[in-house]
Amino acid sequence: MVTRFPGFLRQMPTFFKSLEKNNQREWFTPRKEIFETHVRGPMIELVALLNERLRDFAPEHVTDDPAKLIYRIYRDTRFSKDKTPYKTHIGATFSHQTLSRHGGAGYYFEVSHRCVGIAGGVYMPSPEELQTIREAIAADPKRFLGLVEDRKNRKLLGPLQGERLTRLPKAWQSEASNPAAEYLKFKQFYWYVELPASLALTPRLPNVLTRYFQAMSEGLAWFNEALLAARRREEEQSRPKRPKPMW
Repeated sequence: MVTRFPGFLRQMPTFFKSLEKNNQREWFTPRKEIFETHVRGPMIELVALLNERLRDFAPEHVTDDPAKLIYRIYRDTRFSKDKTPYKTHIGATFSHQTLSRHGGAGYYFEVSHRCVGIAGGVYMPSPEELQTIREAIAADPKRFLGLVEDRKNRKLLGPLQGERLTRLPKAWQSEASNPAAEYLKFKQFYWYVELPASLALTPRLPNVLTRYFQAMSEGLAWFNEALLAARRREEEQSRPKRPKPMW
């Protein structure tokens, strides 16, 4: 079990800086071993360490195979105007064990030559998941606002972010006076913070990531419990009912 992480070596940001200038297969292929040794290899160690730490405050996000949490470096260019084949960072997501990877609330971080990015929340909810979250917000705005606008966490994490509508959806206009009405416009719900890239080269990195994840944990648990409660209700409604006895 990994118990410490000394930080990435300087080859990591150097690799990404060069890749940004030479983002093509002809450059990457002969340097793939550098990526595996100085980028992906240390990333697996770091993710394994964080995976163990999550047992203390977010056990529903622990996995048996930490390496699978790391995103591939290859970009999906099918629907993008940008056809460069490689990402210029490496990232990992700790998703909930029983919810979809991007529909449920999860923890995320990435490192590169530009920054250390730390995020947590619901990034790509389906229409049904978004409806569930909005219903939960409207039903208990006091609890929701207490989590997302907590002064201490807001100082560390900043405001809740995400793509949003300019006005309340038509189906939610009756909630205009709801204290949390502004959040009913959101289509995504996440925190995101960028820290200096130099942090990735230090042994402080795991502790910093853990601190931010812990600050997000109560909010992420709220989102996931709302989604899980809706799932339980659906399962209860779809369960065959025992017929009433005739005598």
